[in-house]
Amino acid sequence: MAKINLLPWREELRAERKVEFLTALGVVTALAILALMAMDQLTRADINHQQARNQYLQQNIVQLDRQVAEIRDLQKKRSQLIDRMRVIQELQGNRPIIVRVMDQLVRTVPDGVFYTQLTTRGGKIAIKGVAESNNRVSSLMRQLDASDWLEEPNLDAVRAAPEYGLQATTFNLTVAIQLPEPEDEG
Repeated sequence: MAKINLLPWREELRAERKVEFLTALGVVTALAILALMAMDQLTRADINHQQARNQYLQQNIVQLDRQVAEIRDLQKKRSQLIDRMRVIQELQGNRPIIVRVMDQLVRTVPDGVFYTQLTTRGGKIAIKGVAESNNRVSSLMRQLDASDWLEEPNLDAVRAAPEYGLQATTFNLTVAIQLPEPEDEG
């Protein structure tokens, strides 16, 4: 029988397949590396894009915080201005009332009574004065009580004041300011 050597053919086929396998392995490895690099680039681009968006939002948040602080400051100033306007309006509105009350105080003073000090606190007027007699103080209290603008006269103290006369007295009294009821028209 003739001897046929099949080994070199098999060896060549095996070497060819090995080369094909290593080539395929190299191509797959290169493709895998390229895919990883592409994924890495995409991920970095997404991260950079998100960081840019975050920075944009932070800048806008800082601007909005400034605007909110400015709005709060303006609201505070507005409320202070409204309070000032309210005080001015009250003063303007009370101006005729004060004139009327002073007019009533003058009209209710009987002869022989003199005011030495008037003090207003809240809706009350503290009056210190001198009267020729106790009857004059009583007359003053009756006239204050009869006034449309004054009510509740309250005598705090009466002391003899011989330096002003034999029957003279000093007195302290308080009276409340009362706004008259508006008349019904009809």
